[in-house]
Amino acid sequence: MPLPFLTADGVSDADDDVDEVLAHADEDRWRRPYRPGPWRVAISATLLLLSAFMLLATMIVAFAGGGWAGAGVCLVAALAVLASALQMLRVGVWVSPTGLRRVGFFVTRTIAWNEVTEIRTVQQPVRWLGLPRTVQGQALTVAARGAEERPVLLTDHNADFLSRSEAFDRAADTIEAWAEEYRPVPA
Repeated sequence: MPLPFLTADGVSDADDDVDEVLAHADEDRWRRPYRPGPWRVAISATLLLLSAFMLLATMIVAFAGGGWAGAGVCLVAALAVLASALQMLRVGVWVSPTGLRRVGFFVTRTIAWNEVTEIRTVQQPVRWLGLPRTVQGQALTVAARGAEERPVLLTDHNADFLSRSEAFDRAADTIEAWAEEYRPVPA
């Protein structure tokens, strides 16, 4: 199987005749307009490593004669840690032509574009890595019809953008561009 590569003059040797449907070509899919940050990936990787050790402990308990009840408890705990790691990777803001979705660890909230009245970046106290400690930073907020408070979509001090202010600015601009493209023009 030949592997295509990019030559020094910038030309790819891959066949351009192949019509492949790219994953991002599907317009109706929910997509995150930014990459998960290093803190989020590191926390998830640590949880995945912990779940691997817990699954190994489950096998040891089951085969060493520790009883099926003990193995079951270890298995349930390992699966809970594994599910937490995967959910940590899903947390964030997702967009599609139908609306804006804020995926939290426990709660997911979807707002249709026709309900969004304003998306803007504001200076305000924000939570550092989602912990109770607050620091002064930037937050991307959304105002929706019928909502009394402006929920925070992103902050420059969360697990995706801590110490990456340029990435936060790009993500905020991208979400604002999605809002401008898909939000209906008020009559």
